[in-house]
This record gives sequence, C-alpha cells and structure tokens, in this order.
Amino acid sequence: MKIPEHSALLLVDVQDSRQHMAVYDGEEQQNRIKYYHENIVKTVEFFRQKKDFPIVHIIELHRDDLSDFGRELDGAEHVHCLEKDSFFWEGAAPIEGEYTVPKRRYSAFFATDLELLLRGKGVEHLFICGGMTDICVHFTAVDAHQRNYHIHVLREACHTHSPLDVAEAAFENMEYFQTGAVMSVDDLEW
Repeated sequence: MKIPEHSALLLVDVQDSRQHMAVYDGEEQQNRIKYYHENIVKTVEFFRQKKDFPIVHIIELHRDDLSDFGRELDGAEHVHCLEKDSFFWEGAAPIEGEYTVPKRRYSAFFATDLELLLRGKGVEHLFICGGMTDICVHFTAVDAHQRNYHIHVLREACHTHSPLDVAEAAFENMEYFQTGAVMSVDDLEW
C-alpha cells in the first residue's frame, strides 16, 4: 500500500515497564514479543525513511502515587507504567523530530493533546501499531474512527499478552467499523 498524503505513524505504548515485563514468561510469549519487536522496527524504519510523515510515540505513564488510575485497577489490571520506571522501548525510541504524547488512560486521545497535534499537522490517515492490541491499540483506533480518521492497524506490529483469540476479536472489531483497517506490515509499499 502506498502511504496516502496526510498520514502519520502512531506507536501506542511501545515501551518498557518493570510491571509489564513480568507477564512475558515462557518461550511462546518470548517468541511473540520478538516477532512484535521485529515488526515494530521494520515499521519505524519504513516511516523514518519516508521522512514525509509525522511519527508520534504514545507512552502510558501513571503517577507514582496512583492518583490517576481511576477505574482501571477495578478489573484485571494491576499497577503498571509508573512514571518512575516506564520508558520507551529502545529499539523504537523517539529520535529528534518525532513527537511524544503521554497518556493516563487506554485511548491515546483521552485527555491528551494528540488530536491537537494531528490536526495541526493536517493528518487524516493514522497507521497504528503497538500494545496492547485488545486494549490501548483498540481503544485508540476506536477513538480515531470516532474522530473521522482513516485508520490502518498494522497487525504484526501489534502485541498483547492476552490470548490470541482475544487479539483477533479486536482486529475483527476494528475491521468491522472500517473495512480494510487491519493490514499487514508487509503491505507497506517500499
């Protein structure tokens, strides 16, 4: 796929956190995260070579006193992504000229300046990847759709520690509200 004009790459929570890394036990999980990281690098390199499109790094950060978690800790979530120990994953960390947006909730649009940045840059198409497929990527994609962005979710550059059928259901949901929204990293036209 040729990247349309007025596009941006949105990397959702491509980060390291001591609390999150504890869930990646076992060989299967390690292989899944290795595959994910390879595709994140491939995607970032693709967009960096193009140089015509903004790259926006979203990072989930919570205050160390837990005051901004809200209802998030009522479910299966545990304390994670505290400001004191969360940082961008070094394999795709922001470089000069790229943008960063911290968030406190699942959606990168909720209570952030992301939309202000995207509108200011004239963005109409969002290429979205990152983690977690069924949570933050999904909620961000839904909010982007609600704001009339064309969304393109890069399947292999998304990851979750949830069961694969849960991630697949999230992809199917995103495809439901925008036909053709879910695509392969391999479909990016070099």
